[in-house]
Amino acid sequence: MGRITTNAGATLANGCVCRHATMARLTRFLIGASVILSTLIAHATDSPENLLAAGRVDQALEIIEQQIRTSPAAESYNLLCRAHFEVGAWDAGIPACEKAIALAPGNDIYHLWLGRIYGEKAAHAGFLSAAGLAKKCRTEFERAVQLAPSNWEARADLAEFYLEAPGVVGGGKDKARAQAALIAPLNPGMAHWVKGRIFEKNKDPDDAEQEYRVAIETSHGGARAWLNLAGFYHHTNRLREMDQALHTLESSTLDHPGALVDGASILLRTGRDYPMAVRLLRRYLASSTVEEAPVFKARCMLGEALEKQGDRGAAAGEYRTALALAHSYRPAQEGLKRVTR
Repeated sequence: MGRITTNAGATLANGCVCRHATMARLTRFLIGASVILSTLIAHATDSPENLLAAGRVDQALEIIEQQIRTSPAAESYNLLCRAHFEVGAWDAGIPACEKAIALAPGNDIYHLWLGRIYGEKAAHAGFLSAAGLAKKCRTEFERAVQLAPSNWEARADLAEFYLEAPGVVGGGKDKARAQAALIAPLNPGMAHWVKGRIFEKNKDPDDAEQEYRVAIETSHGGARAWLNLAGFYHHTNRLREMDQALHTLESSTLDHPGALVDGASILLRTGRDYPMAVRLLRRYLASSTVEEAPVFKARCMLGEALEKQGDRGAAAGEYRTALALAHSYRPAQEGLKRVTR
């Protein structure tokens, strides 16, 4: 349920810039702008699904809204919900997800996405509102699992809910453990991840670490499993071991490209090894992108990493690229203000 977030970087002092440096920055900006424009044109006819996977939210929204005006369908409303989800517009996305389910109540994916957006809004709401939203989130995840018992992603989301939510809204470690057993034949690595999280909640770090390492073996050294081990070391303040796990992730089998973005996020949050964060993000941007780590967020994070290294010009370019894809994305707006004032 947790998603990638970016933290505000430190503001750097303004300095005098000679004419040649100004012209060099202008040239870089014009080249970057032409690349952005040509890329947007090249993708103008892409499907909304492909645009969302590439993080091109503004284009996706334009096409989806046109589809809804001409021929409203459940899938269009689901895609509209997911587009709003990417930029954190929970209030705009929830009605769209609800409409998708009203039109197609038997679709497990629609229930899964409604549960996710309820969960994200709950995480940003006050206590009373959060409790009601959390119950709705649980109901949607449980419904998704009922409709598609073999959907391991839905089961993993449900298990995470059970682990993080208090009992008053339906959480419980025993429920999460039951989901781990059901996930095991579908995705053994994710089952070990759930078990590791349960051990963490029980304050049993030795057994938790063992589960994360078994997940690495089960996934044949995949990036997702190394990310989860790095996250465990982060939680337990074992930062040197966290760095080692992320270095291994950097060269591991890329079974889940989003792990590169999540790894960079850990480094930014802990203020460690910004050059590695830049490498991880650039590798991600050069690889196949996925919807849960949209390009505009990766670009914004790359801008943050470059800003923290003192390269304001390059950071501004990344923030602008992010905003060309999702003009309302606030972290990129704020980042651009920081590096250009």
